[in-house]
Amino acid sequence: MKTKLLSGALILAAISTLAFAAEPVTVVSWGGAYQDSVRKAFFEPFMKETGGKIVEEEFGGEIAKIRAMVESNNVTWDVVENDSFTTMASCAEGIVEKIDWDKLGLKRDDFISADASECVVPSILYATVLAYDTTKVKEPPTSITAFFDLEKYPGKRGLEKRPFVNLEWALIADGVDVKDVYDVLSTPEGVDRAFAKLDTIKEHVVWWTAGAQPPQLLADGQVILTSAWNGRIYNAAKVDKKPFAILWDHQALDWQGWNVVKGAKNRDEAYKFIAFAGRADRQADQTNYISYGPGNKEAIANTNPEIMGDLPTNPENMKTAFIANAKFWADNMDALRERFNVWVAQ
Repeated sequence: MKTKLLSGALILAAISTLAFAAEPVTVVSWGGAYQDSVRKAFFEPFMKETGGKIVEEEFGGEIAKIRAMVESNNVTWDVVENDSFTTMASCAEGIVEKIDWDKLGLKRDDFISADASECVVPSILYATVLAYDTTKVKEPPTSITAFFDLEKYPGKRGLEKRPFVNLEWALIADGVDVKDVYDVLSTPEGVDRAFAKLDTIKEHVVWWTAGAQPPQLLADGQVILTSAWNGRIYNAAKVDKKPFAILWDHQALDWQGWNVVKGAKNRDEAYKFIAFAGRADRQADQTNYISYGPGNKEAIANTNPEIMGDLPTNPENMKTAFIANAKFWADNMDALRERFNVWVAQ
């Protein structure tokens, strides 16, 4: 009888172990063409190589969603790919975990900007750029000031519906040197100046809220110029054969990376996935599907040379670039977003 009971217990334990092992990890990224690249470079190879399962979801960088999960003790996400300032703000609030690099099995020094936050494993470097349809713009723009030039470039233009990059570009177009932008933006007068410049084009702006929208706005003829994430325009041009081009002048370069949500139900699986997604070979593979620079420094040597000219980190594309100040935005995003939303609604 004891033997039967023991055998039964072992069977139940085995079933329980298998059930636990089969628990999927929920990974959240940015949708659209970018999500496609993540699926091909990370999700599908991870499941094939490890036997693990992934449930993928999409979001637009809303820290409020993560905060609500953690505060309500109802965490349904395990891993989130956040931009720099959302990572830093989330880390400061304690709603994402500090990364245990020993558990991860990766070297922090191998990653670009990993020292910017204790809570991230960097995944990509991306840029916000000015994009346009070459068949509808007679004279290709050469400066970000073109975005504010209604006389030379009449018509609607697209902007992301948040203050990030919009305020920086407004100050640059108003004559502020790129090296001084965040010093100026740190003052009330600087913020007023940025909004005053945006006032000059406000009635001509079509607002977008997801990365897939700028290429669609151009394709539909709703705008002649738009801000966009460089990889989305690359995919539209290279994959969908759209006549779109990028102006790299004063591109806003930023990083994003993998966070583990505080209270993640599948923490061990989350770490397994991030360890996989942080590998140099996997990050190099992602550049085959979208033109973002890899966060793992060792991945650069394995990047397809044919795409190097289209990466935001190409020296030719970096000549007038500015690095988005993640600390500034982590500290000021809530206040500036509130003012921005009021301004948009006026």
